[in-house]
Amino acid sequence: MAACTEYNILLFVPNLIGYVRVILLVIACYTMLSDHVTTVCCYLLSQLLDALDGHAARALGQSSKFGALLDMLSDRASTACLMMGLCVLYPNYAFLFQMSMALDIVSHWMHMHVSTISGSSSHKAISLEGNPILKIYYTSRPVLFSMCAGNELFYSMLYLMAFTQGPMLKIINVSLFKFIFYLSVPIWFSKSCISLLHLVVASLNVAKIDATDRSKAS
Repeated sequence: MAACTEYNILLFVPNLIGYVRVILLVIACYTMLSDHVTTVCCYLLSQLLDALDGHAARALGQSSKFGALLDMLSDRASTACLMMGLCVLYPNYAFLFQMSMALDIVSHWMHMHVSTISGSSSHKAISLEGNPILKIYYTSRPVLFSMCAGNELFYSMLYLMAFTQGPMLKIINVSLFKFIFYLSVPIWFSKSCISLLHLVVASLNVAKIDATDRSKAS
């Protein structure tokens, strides 16, 4: 088997999916305040591709550090861009979106940093011993998918409701978008708590690594 070159790694199938996600994000940002249909279609398609690239990486044996970094950065950029749009659409709740965005970015960056200095191939491969919640979150694919999907639906339905309520569900006398939003609220809250846990655990792990390095040096 021929050795992988830098160029070949960049063209791994999961990375190509990642590039498509970036293009979809650019389109969604461009149309965010003018065309809610195009925006939400591009955004949700990008999130679906996020689930697909992981399966492709495992199936094709094409996991890479570049792919893991591209995946994580695409996720953070997508959510941040949507929340910036929500700050414009819901100015009274801008502080909540700002804090959510800050927690999302900082917690994942810290977690990724710990995985990097620990020598893990991915932030999802970091040792999670002693952290049962994070262990379930990262080792159970149904749980991970459900949490991420519910979180994205929370923000997506908020975005859509700024333009339209969608079709009415006459049985329960509530609009479809609002119904999905209500269902996603507890998932969004749980995901936010997990992000906070990410930050705390990662900070403790960095401190532990610092203590180990200092003891070796002394």
